[in-house]
This record gives sequence, C-alpha cells and structure tokens, in this order.
Amino acid sequence: MRFAKGHKEETRRHIVQAAAARFRTDGVEGTGIATLMEDAGLTHGGFYAHFSSKEALVRAALEEGFAENAEKRAGHKDLEGLVRSYLRPGHRDTPGKGCIAAALIEEVARGGTETRAVFTKQLRAATARIATLLPAEWDTAQRQARAGAIFALLLGTLQMARAAQDEAWSDALLKHGAEAALRLAHS
Repeated sequence: MRFAKGHKEETRRHIVQAAAARFRTDGVEGTGIATLMEDAGLTHGGFYAHFSSKEALVRAALEEGFAENAEKRAGHKDLEGLVRSYLRPGHRDTPGKGCIAAALIEEVARGGTETRAVFTKQLRAATARIATLLPAEWDTAQRQARAGAIFALLLGTLQMARAAQDEAWSDALLKHGAEAALRLAHS
C-alpha cells in the first residue's frame, strides 16, 4: 500500500506528540511502547519504523515538549505574565499539557548522555527566553544567572505544588513561588 508523500513524517510527528503528552502524565518509565503507539492510534509493530529505541523517542518528545512550552509562553511580553501563567493551578492540575521539564527532570537526570544533552540544550533555551524579560540594564551574565535561578524556582515550585496532597497548601506554594520569582527579577 502506497502512502501520500509526507505520510511517514506526519506519522512520526503524531507519535512524538502523543509521547510528549503521555510522558508528562505517566513518566518515561511508567509508559510502554505499546501504550504510546495505542495513544497515537497505531500498532506496536510500527514503532521501529520511526525510532531506533525508546530513548530516541524520549529525545524527540523532549524537543517537542519544550517547543510546545515555548509557543505557549511566547505571548508573554513581561516576566510577571510568564511567571503567573506558569505557577497557576490550571498548569499544576494538567501535567499532560504542561511543562515537560517539570514533569521529566528527575528521570532525565538519571537518563543517558544524549538525552541529558538534549534536555540541557532545551533548558538553556528556556532560560535564555526568561533572561530576555529581565531588566535591560543588567549585563548578560547577570541576566543569565538570575534567569537560571528563576527557572529553577518555577520548576521546583510546580513540582512541589503537584506533589502536595493539601490543595490549599499547594495553592499557597504557587502563590508564594510566583512572588519569590518576581522578587528575584527585581532585586
């Protein structure tokens, strides 16, 4: 059976998008190839026509997830809008649509060298985006350092808020994390 030109690339992209969402929700270790392919509406056997390994799919899903996150945050022209968007209950409550870095950082830290390299490259790009929203009178090194601290604060706050069983405390973590991130930007 012949497929239209571009079919394989479109199918691969569909698998990557499904994987990015599933990995955010269930983690890499908690997700099997059969489940991923089912999410994509495909059979398990077709996986290796697109990826050499699950780890290769993880790398592609990380790039996709970071690109999706960047697109969502691109509309924020100031740091306060970005911070408040990131640290809100809706983001906390929908990890499958949220920040892939917060969802997978622990697993990636234990992952392979190539996967960690992809993750590091994407973290640096996200941090650079935050740096563009910091005061222009700061030098580049100061903006980069502060942006790294702000992003780390955002990631950690979101992870804690997701893990907290007490919703009121989780909401307070989001609120106070946002306040702390904004203080870092103005001190």
